[in-house]
Amino acid sequence: MRLRMFLAGCVTGAAVLLSAPSAQAYAPAEPEQAYAPVEVVHTERVQAGPYGLTVGFSTWPLRAMQSLDFTFAPDGGLSGKSGTLSMTGPGMKPGMRKVSPLSRHPRERSVWGLDIRSLPTAGQWSLTFTVNGPKGEGTGTLGNVTVLEQPGPPLALSWTLCALPVFGLIAFLVVAWRRHRPSRRLAMMGI
Repeated sequence: MRLRMFLAGCVTGAAVLLSAPSAQAYAPAEPEQAYAPVEVVHTERVQAGPYGLTVGFSTWPLRAMQSLDFTFAPDGGLSGKSGTLSMTGPGMKPGMRKVSPLSRHPRERSVWGLDIRSLPTAGQWSLTFTVNGPKGEGTGTLGNVTVLEQPGPPLALSWTLCALPVFGLIAFLVVAWRRHRPSRRLAMMGI
């Protein structure tokens, strides 16, 4: 019994030591450890009234349910400008546009953008920009952005394959419980 307690203590101590964060985790981030800027692999131009916008994508071609970064860089920079973005695409009810303000990209502070966003369905999408600035308000649309089907197997197949080990574990526990029936043994012992 003492040996078991000693071994359990050793295993617990080792687990605590191995899972503890290192001193490096508390050190300030060095420039080489900072987040990498967005790598834009494809761009499109949009004219929103008097303002030109360069729309950048971190992945091309676009695929449904695949995370990517969008960047929106107005000509002349962001100073004195604000704007909104609305996206429409398949599966959205007519007239149901989600309008959101344009904000700086978290990893590319010199432009507006969306960080790690995915488009839920394949089809034709459009992005409508409204930009306010010193030259007034302008609206422009980047239409017919083709989004291909999601990569990989269908979601139903993926979820089924991922759930098989869980179902196997449950079946194993049920069989083990039925074979050993600990409640019967306790009843026979008078407990």
